[in-house]
Amino acid sequence: MTASHAQLSHPLRSQRLNQLTHQPHDRLEALVKSHEPFASRENFARFVTAQYLFQYDLQNLYNDPRLAQLVDDLPARCRVEAARLDLVDFGVPLPEGDESIRGRTLGVGAALAWIFVSEGSKLGAEFLFKKAAALQLDETFGARHLAEPAGGRAQGWKRFVKVLDGIELDAEQEREAEAAAIEAFERFAVHLERCFA
Repeated sequence: MTASHAQLSHPLRSQRLNQLTHQPHDRLEALVKSHEPFASRENFARFVTAQYLFQYDLQNLYNDPRLAQLVDDLPARCRVEAARLDLVDFGVPLPEGDESIRGRTLGVGAALAWIFVSEGSKLGAEFLFKKAAALQLDETFGARHLAEPAGGRAQGWKRFVKVLDGIELDAEQEREAEAAAIEAFERFAVHLERCFA
């Protein structure tokens, strides 16, 4: 399912991963829209539940000492606690995550590729955050996980991408990173379907 480097024309890893995940991203965006998360608070709470489960998957990666040496504010970037508090606001019981992702030992490239998907979603979250306002939700109630991170969305993204593009990976590690980025999009889609079932 990964593309060869001949097909991925961009010199920077972040740009190659963007190119590679274009279709999974579009599929996921269409799936989110189909569930109409902003039609009601109940729908939005289901969306937050999916967000929580995805951040639960990534929590160990955000707290991985190997990665924190590369991205100094990495633990603070994790949104699992923000999503948990949003669910408390809605009175929704905390869903039980599984260990199928959390329990893995990933190489640095694959781990950063998972985080790449999560960090990239913060850029699109600006639009979602504005839509949540129509439901009277904000950074203090119900939509914390979509709020602008400390230091701003763009600056946080640029700092992360600089690290991602700067690390050295061999050919196998590059393939693992590509596969991980695609899997991350697919994993979030699974959570969405589960939460809106």
